[in-house]
Amino acid sequence: MLTLLAMWDTELILLVIATFLLAGTVKGVIGMALPTVSLGVLAATIGLKEAIVLMTIPSFVTNVWQGAIGGHLAELMKRLWLLLVAMLAGIWLATAALTMEDTSILAALLGVTLVIYAIVGLTTPQMPRPGRREPWMSPIIGGATGLLAGLTGSTVIPVVPYLQTLGMNRDTFIQAMGICFSAAALGLALALGGRDLFPRDLGLLSAVGVIPALIGMTFGQMLRKRLSEQRFRQVFFYSTIVLGLYIAARAVIF
Repeated sequence: MLTLLAMWDTELILLVIATFLLAGTVKGVIGMALPTVSLGVLAATIGLKEAIVLMTIPSFVTNVWQGAIGGHLAELMKRLWLLLVAMLAGIWLATAALTMEDTSILAALLGVTLVIYAIVGLTTPQMPRPGRREPWMSPIIGGATGLLAGLTGSTVIPVVPYLQTLGMNRDTFIQAMGICFSAAALGLALALGGRDLFPRDLGLLSAVGVIPALIGMTFGQMLRKRLSEQRFRQVFFYSTIVLGLYIAARAVIF
């Protein structure tokens, strides 16, 4: 992991600021993707373990508010609590893999996950609603999401496509994502801390990332009024495919 001295390296600080400014802007425009953008960029530049730690606090802060407002918190918690518990359990179990010295295979898995997420976002496949299967499908989806999050830091697959099948309106869906992402970020921070993988220097730098993330979100919300959200989403997903392929190739080849 990075040392306290390295934390104050100018290039690293500028990278963190630029990354969360970009990630916040994307989230401001399309209402999501701050963890995806920040994790992808940082994993491609400084490494997977460091990227996961740096992503946790800005992801939690920006998503906890999104999950708290909207008027459906109690309803969603009642509906999703099994999913959330299973997700947190999966995160705790899977983060044990991050104690390995060589995490290149996990970085490759992150790259593949980002590519799959982007393809799903571009193609928007129509998946059937779970209906009566929801009570037992939710913890399975939550557990799978948690395991993948613990291994790679990514919290979008399979929970986001699953939430899209639950018949929520846009506002409720966005609030549900905020709940899931903030819970995942908190779970990652606690699991990493419990395994001595959350050093204080990176934690402080992660907290610094909150400011550019919030500035980026504000800027993105202003841009949303002037941009085609559909076109922006397409650019985002195509860029995510390129980033995912780069991360996977870098992990395998180098």
